[in-house]
Amino acid sequence: MYDVLVNAINFETWPRGAHYGAQLAAQMQGSLTGAYIYPSPLYATPSFSTPELIEAVIDTARALEASALAARQPFEAWANGMGVAQASWVVGQGQLSHALVQIATWHDLLVLERHPEWTWASPGDLAALILAVGVPCIVVPPEPVRTATLARVAIAWNGSTEAIRAVHSALPLLQQANEVLLLRGEPKDVCQEVSWKPPFDIDAYLGRHGIRVRSQEVACAPDEAGDILLAQAERFDADLLVMGAYGRSRFSEWALGGATRHVLWNARLPVLFRH
Repeated sequence: MYDVLVNAINFETWPRGAHYGAQLAAQMQGSLTGAYIYPSPLYATPSFSTPELIEAVIDTARALEASALAARQPFEAWANGMGVAQASWVVGQGQLSHALVQIATWHDLLVLERHPEWTWASPGDLAALILAVGVPCIVVPPEPVRTATLARVAIAWNGSTEAIRAVHSALPLLQQANEVLLLRGEPKDVCQEVSWKPPFDIDAYLGRHGIRVRSQEVACAPDEAGDILLAQAERFDADLLVMGAYGRSRFSEWALGGATRHVLWNARLPVLFRH
């Protein structure tokens, strides 16, 4: 069973990310969970509030929760109509990123969407979530995405720990593909204090899992890597790009590396990220 989680940004209509997640779950013969999360009324209450205002805010939150819970049957019926045999709907109250990190632990994959009006508190929140969530995330772009097929999958490969994790996480999806293209970039030292003889062989690893790949060398300056990866993936007509999410700590915040950040904000195809 392959368990797919989608973040439903509304429940009046099922958003782009939910459509992609449902198609993917149906193709994988897996389950689909739709999660609608709304903030605690405490965050919407001004510091200096009257009892009447506090009561009004709480009443609004209760009405929103009741409406969201009532969307369970329509969501499950819609998902069943999309070919998903097992679908469920959950409603959570709290900070969006914290809630998704928690519920993602019950699933194999989290589907998010890059909304044109930006539904997250700040662009950095989406990056921080990808780095913190602990499961692979597929980010669906604002542009229309064709049916969630996995016929052609591209992999951004440089031998790093993050790239290996991304490939390992994507194995069930890669096994669905007809063609897999390995975009080989400049090798990255995983650990300078440890050496292996022979080194890890990505071609042999994928071959053991029944995945045949062809390779293409990608030579470019570090600041061009993201743009080149997207260009090569589009030239391959990839349905999905798989890549490691490279992060660095900047004081107490997480920030994406340059290539990962460029792909996240500019990709016109779904991208699977794994930190």
